[in-house]
Amino acid sequence: MNLIAHDIIIRPIVTEKSSSLMEFNKYTFEVHKDANKIQIRKAVEEIFKVNVLSVNTMNVKGKPKRMGAFQGRTRSWKKAIVALPEGQRIEFFEGASI
Repeated sequence: MNLIAHDIIIRPIVTEKSSSLMEFNKYTFEVHKDANKIQIRKAVEEIFKVNVLSVNTMNVKGKPKRMGAFQGRTRSWKKAIVALPEGQRIEFFEGASI
């Protein structure tokens, strides 16, 4: 499967937990479900012009939801936590606040 970098990185995740990880140079992204750690590493390095130390991934299962009599689920997605070396930052997150 040939995905380009902007297909792999879908969006940044900005939550209270991910904001606290930024103090340790770790950034959280929603990524394509079929992307592996090597593809995620290359995509982050290409888009943000940084070096990546490590990539941790996890699959987030959709939660059951209901609207009155109708039942459904939120969608399942894949999350990646990317660690950068000391002194490097992703400027995209710097203005983000909750």
